[in-house]
Amino acid sequence: MLINLYQYNLIIWIWLGIALITFISLMFVRAPYGRYERPGWGFRLPSRIGWMIMESPAIIIMTIFFGTVVFQKGTFDLIPIIFYCMWMLHYLNRTLVWPMRAYISNKKMPLSIVLFAIIFNSINSWINSEWIFGLNYQNDNEWLLSPQFISGLIIFFIGMGINMQSDNILFLLRKNSNTDYKIPQGGLFKWVSSPNYLGEILEWLGWALATWSLAGLSFAIWAIANLAPRAHSNHFWYKEKFLDYPKNRKILIPKIW
Repeated sequence: MLINLYQYNLIIWIWLGIALITFISLMFVRAPYGRYERPGWGFRLPSRIGWMIMESPAIIIMTIFFGTVVFQKGTFDLIPIIFYCMWMLHYLNRTLVWPMRAYISNKKMPLSIVLFAIIFNSINSWINSEWIFGLNYQNDNEWLLSPQFISGLIIFFIGMGINMQSDNILFLLRKNSNTDYKIPQGGLFKWVSSPNYLGEILEWLGWALATWSLAGLSFAIWAIANLAPRAHSNHFWYKEKFLDYPKNRKILIPKIW
């Protein structure tokens, strides 16, 4: 820990301010990757490679912190290892499994998007790693029985299940389709246009509860700042592209928005 708690919290509050700016910006500008890929954003690289590169800092940084603590202590506490496993379950899927399964072989993404994502993942991973392995005072195993931890763990894995199920529906849709895009059906697609994003947001809301920290909360807020505008764009993209798009489908929150 090279900074004190006051400096650490100050960095997080600044980080949250940037999240607000990001949210507002993304409500007006569609990030140019995936279905919104377009020229004018500089050098581009294959999407699969770009995706793996930009997500990898989350694995590397958290693992460095974990390895450093184990090396220094010669052992590890149970609660940090649970948080480490939760983190790695998400990011191994996001960094390795998702890019290999996604139908993005012919797509490219701007290098600028990759660099922005590397910066985000590096800062976010440092903030959360610093809390879990450096500042977390909840290392007493009694925390495992706390309502915050139990409810957070449940929400995290419900979110992960929704995210992975929704991704799988999209993978199968693209695999069985002769066209680029079709209207997704099944799962939570019955109620919202982007249940994969809803699932990921739930994951990090669960993470915030389980860690009961400003660091975890900042990640949940950043997930909303990044994914809610994307879900908004996807919803109206579907409505413009498909005249028969279900009218009762909401953007991200069933029955509400």
